[in-house]
Amino acid sequence: MRVLVYVVFVGGLVLDCAKALEATATTAQLKEAAEKREGDITCQESDCSCVFRSHGCCCGNLELQSLRDQVTETFEDVSGKINQLADEIGQVIEPVNVAFTAFLGENYKCIGPFERNVTIPYDVIYLNEGSGYNSVMGLFTAPVSGVYSFSLSVYSRLQRAGEHMYHKVQLMRNGRAEVSVWEDNAEDMEDSSSHRVLLSLQQGDQVYAELVQDRKLCGNIQGLNSFSGYLVYPMSA
Repeated sequence: MRVLVYVVFVGGLVLDCAKALEATATTAQLKEAAEKREGDITCQESDCSCVFRSHGCCCGNLELQSLRDQVTETFEDVSGKINQLADEIGQVIEPVNVAFTAFLGENYKCIGPFERNVTIPYDVIYLNEGSGYNSVMGLFTAPVSGVYSFSLSVYSRLQRAGEHMYHKVQLMRNGRAEVSVWEDNAEDMEDSSSHRVLLSLQQGDQVYAELVQDRKLCGNIQGLNSFSGYLVYPMSA
């Protein structure tokens, strides 16, 4: 009986050794095949369907690839938002200088009357920071969106005693009157008035002063007829 058990035990050892040798041979063959293979070894989704394979390198590579794609997508999204925020901050922090002052020159002794409203051509420019004012057109175009302050000064003097002083000048924004100054009496030989207003403008909005039809300004001296404005603070469009 002991002889039979010993034979069985020895036989088992021989069988295990044979399997070990077979496994070693298989490993060597796989290694040799892998060294000879050219190109990348791709991992398929089907490799992960098996419970035992789900913990293998291929399945882990798929998970890592998916995670890397998610991280890349998140980074690109965050990077885009940071760049957008930087642009918005830059628009606020970076100084935006917009200011102008223009007067009627001495060549204009009288303006009007006209059969329609006419833009007043303030032709003497003392300041035009930001190049918003156009003396040829007599209008200001907002270089940037923001809140602007505008001042309008109007002076008129009668040429002869007993004449009727009759003028009206209005500040316009995109064709719509915002404020106005006027005089309608026969008692004064000369008169002046001014007005200041804050306007919220979008980039490209136009502001100008116009003389209302059938009215006139005369006796302009020392640049008393003026139009000026400046950017108080910028705003996002």
